[in-house]
Amino acid sequence: MLELPLPVDFSGKVVVITGAGGVICSVLARAFAQAGAKVAAINRSSPKIEVLAKELTEEGLICKAYQADVLDRDRLKEVHKAVLEELGPCDILLNGAGGNHPSANTDREYHHEDTPGKTFFDLEPEGIDGVFRLNFQGTLNVTQIFAADMAQRGAGCILNISSMNAFSPLTKIPAYSAAKAGVSNFTQWLANYFAGTGIRCNAIAPGFLLTNQNKALLYHEDGSPTRRTVNILAGTPMGRLVDSRELVGAALFLCCEEAASAITGVILPVDCGFSANCGV
Repeated sequence: MLELPLPVDFSGKVVVITGAGGVICSVLARAFAQAGAKVAAINRSSPKIEVLAKELTEEGLICKAYQADVLDRDRLKEVHKAVLEELGPCDILLNGAGGNHPSANTDREYHHEDTPGKTFFDLEPEGIDGVFRLNFQGTLNVTQIFAADMAQRGAGCILNISSMNAFSPLTKIPAYSAAKAGVSNFTQWLANYFAGTGIRCNAIAPGFLLTNQNKALLYHEDGSPTRRTVNILAGTPMGRLVDSRELVGAALFLCCEEAASAITGVILPVDCGFSANCGV
């Protein structure tokens, strides 16, 4: 069980979460379920979310697992229909599916470095396109399909997962940085577009936290920090990485109508101060 940082009550609300098998969204799925919501956990692969749904159900909470790739619109429509039948129309949509891939990364931080590996000019279009489509197009697809219920009812909340890369691009990961900047911009676009409908749209921008996708970038095989991690911590006022549980308060707050009814179009950093540090 998580210790929820806010006394919120989402009883009766249907919360749809993509990327629910990941480090961040599995924690957020549990948090919303503990707050009384009926959670639809969506993930590209099913084993992790089936375990999550089983655990939460055994604790007396409501969570159902649905397998879907956010780039497969036909499958998303099938899941949407199933969620409507089994849980009800979506009240809160949390777009958490995303990530990076080594094929879209350079090995050099700067082109003038005399180090082996991929340069910017070696990146293949397929790798760049895959990362951009997963993060941006995947968010757009899910929003089109699930937010239609919100627009019809004139109420709802969309929460996207952006990144520190959206504020300032990080070295080595051009596609991921650009895609997350797109997610932030899209969040603000949605906030404007839905402003007269009763739908709010915000995003949280997690700081650096350890995931399966970035583990090799942040730590050597022996567990020691890479130069990249040393640089990150040197530029983080609190001197540490973010824990995924520290995103719970921001997510619950932004999705709570009573607490955040006038907040829309916001990209909220949860980053241990990284975005507040100019480096000198």
